[in-house]
Formats: sequence, structure tokens, C-alpha cells
Amino acid sequence: MSTAAKAAPEFKWKMVTTWPKNFPGLGTGANNLAKLIGEMTGGRVQVKVYGAKELVGALEIFDAVSRGTAEMGHGASYYWKGKSRAAQFFAAVPFGLTAQEMNSWLYHGGGMELWEEIYAEFGLVPGAAGNTGVQMGGWFNKEINTADDLKGLKMRIPGLGGEVLKRAGGTPVLLPGGEIFPSLQSGAIDATEWVGPYNDVAFGLHKAAKYYYYPGWHEPGTTLECFINKEAFEKLPADLQIIVRNAIRVANQDMLADFTAKNNRALEQLVNEHNVELRKFPDEVLQKLKDLSDKVVSEEAANDEKTKKVFDSFVKFRDQATKWHQVSEQAYLNARNPL
Repeated sequence: MSTAAKAAPEFKWKMVTTWPKNFPGLGTGANNLAKLIGEMTGGRVQVKVYGAKELVGALEIFDAVSRGTAEMGHGASYYWKGKSRAAQFFAAVPFGLTAQEMNSWLYHGGGMELWEEIYAEFGLVPGAAGNTGVQMGGWFNKEINTADDLKGLKMRIPGLGGEVLKRAGGTPVLLPGGEIFPSLQSGAIDATEWVGPYNDVAFGLHKAAKYYYYPGWHEPGTTLECFINKEAFEKLPADLQIIVRNAIRVANQDMLADFTAKNNRALEQLVNEHNVELRKFPDEVLQKLKDLSDKVVSEEAANDEKTKKVFDSFVKFRDQATKWHQVSEQAYLNARNPL
């Protein structure tokens, strides 16, 4: 058999994403996954990536892959709250798990099995395909000095974090990435969260808002997802199924490393070159948000049995991870960087 024959793709897939084409970190993460699948399968599976709106809209990818319009999707599961409330737990939970803890829960704490169970209803096979690490708190056009400053605030913030803002008196708005800058610049929204410095500088958000707050209480370790049409996945022979799953795991780790390597450099650029005002949320505000988060997440879990099942697993893992990190990660970071 010739080399050319070996390289000929046996499966040609389309991947639709919620991200603008080639967007740093997120869009390039999708590109990287497609490249990995091609390389690791020896060219037997070829994946063509479509940015938001190239094939379907940013928030239409779940349905597109579910019905087979495309074989793969790349996004974040909290966008699909309308499909399943439980889906939000596989992306980010306010004051929830860090990136390291999310991966541990998914791979070794039963989280992935629950995720697969939830997505099976929609004919999808999910996988963790990236993580941003702890995000920033967001961009604001006014100072946040007390919890009262959140009242009346129109902010782009998805998922459970958006519900927490609503309880604090604000108005959460769900917008795909490509619509954030014009909405913030025009005053259609007063504030936005996106990701962190590496992504935010690429969107030019510093040109539309003055204050940059931290920490990202709402997204402490956001998992990005890849989901595959179940019928398409099952058409792959067993060896290719294993390779595709492992390519997704490689992409998951690589994205986190990419963000960790580039975020501080971008933050220094924002502060030193663009004169962004970096602010920490006051302790009073964070405590208020945490109190509200505990209520919101608990109430969300009470909505249906499937969500409660995921919530119970998530909380059990979070509690034991917290105990371990008090004497490991947290203790070490406190020693390395005393306040």
C-alpha cells in the first residue's frame, strides 16, 4: 500500500464552534484539537473547523451536532442550560472547582460518566477539551465598592454566575464572544466577563471599559468541551475511538498550559501599556456573591433528579479536594507568596 493511500482520510468530519474563527486560546484550541486528531490517527480522521456563524450560529452548535449537521462541536456546556440544567456543572460553578480539581473530578471522580449520561439523551458524546484556569472577574464601566453597586448592572455573564448576579440585583445577558465588544462599547451592557487577559486583550475590551476586576469567582476553572455526534463516533473503529478520546485529553491539558503561559504577559500589557485599572473585588462583595452562589447552586440542584445527582457528586468531590488543598496547594502558595 502506498503512503498516499495510507494518508487518505477514511472519515471527514466538520467541527462547529462557539468561538470566532482562529480566536486566541479558544478558537485556536479547537484548531489544535482538529490537528491532533489528524496527526494521531495518521490522517484517517480529518476534521475541518468552522468558526461561529461560518456554518451555524455560535449558540446553535449543540443542535447542529445533535442532529448530525456536523460531527463535532467545540464550546462550553453552560451555554446549554436550556437543554439540561445539569450541563452547567461540567463547565464552571461559582466558587466551585479549579482546573486541576475539575480534571480530577471528571477523570477520576465520576464526573465524566455523569456528563456522558446527560449528553446521551441528545445523541452526543462529550469530552473535556480545554480549561482556562481561574478567570478574571470582568470589565466594568463603574467601580464596584459594595454589593449595592451590582444592583441594576447589565452584565454579559452566562451560566450559574448569571443567576447569582440576578439575585444580587443585576441583569445577566447571554452573548456570544463576537458580540461582546460592540455591546460594551455602545452601552447596551455595563459590564462583561469573558475569560482572562490573554483572550480579553485580543478582543480589545480595554478600549470599551476602564476597570478590570479580579478574581473570577464565577468561573474558577472553566472546562471547555468537545462533543461528538454519537452515531458518527460509533462508526469509527475501536482504535480510532480511543485515539480521538485521547486527542481530546491532550488538547484539554495543552489549552490550560497555553493560558497559564500567556495570561500574565497580557495582563502586564493591559496595565502598563493601556493604563487599565486593575481592581480586586472588595471582600464584602465576594462574601455576598459566595452566599448567593451557595443558594443558587443548591436550588438549581433541586430542580430535577439528574441535576441533583450531578450536584451531589460535584459537592462531595469539592469538599474532599478542599480539605486536601488546604494542606497542599493552598498552604504552599501561601508560603511562597505571603500576603
